[in-house]
Amino acid sequence: MVQARVASPMSFESFLEWYPDDGRRYELIEGVVVEMLPTGPHEDIAGFLGAEFNFEIRRNKLPYSIPRTCLVKPHAEGSGYMPDVVVLNRELLKQELLWPTASVIQDGKTAALVVEVVSTNWRDDYGHKFVEYEAMGIAEYWLVDFRALGAVRHIGKPKQPTITICQLDGEEYQIRRFIAGEKLVSGVFPELDLTTDAVFAAGD
Repeated sequence: MVQARVASPMSFESFLEWYPDDGRRYELIEGVVVEMLPTGPHEDIAGFLGAEFNFEIRRNKLPYSIPRTCLVKPHAEGSGYMPDVVVLNRELLKQELLWPTASVIQDGKTAALVVEVVSTNWRDDYGHKFVEYEAMGIAEYWLVDFRALGAVRHIGKPKQPTITICQLDGEEYQIRRFIAGEKLVSGVFPELDLTTDAVFAAGD
């Protein structure tokens, strides 16, 4: 993903007021507006995972939905993230004060699962977002590093395509890494029948 940074530090409230209706995707990271310019393979993987999750939602009649776009407001001031996929608990949306007028959630419990498809902004995915999603109490966070861009400390050595699934245990994420040929394990979708190979193939 290529990012175009707009040098105009602002608050989250100002970011919402500024957010243009131009079909583009923006995030706010420490007061800086970042235009997200995903590649085709990046979007292919996000779309594939969204479809797989939707199948599980329908099959198991779960009270979840996947919005086309959704901003997640972390505890950090001056930040607002737009995950590649976010699974929302519809039963908890009534507590989201901004939801009636904007696709924004502030309570981590409302987001059952968040996915970031890792790209050139991998430091944000493994850094800011990991810390903030954990602090918010988002139950499950997937980092799909299909190009093995993350640092060795995140995906191991030798570097290879990796899906990291972080599941909240108390106040901290427990981390499991999955590489080629492995079946993914999700706490949110325990019956999910999905392998790393299928996810990586979606981006080929």
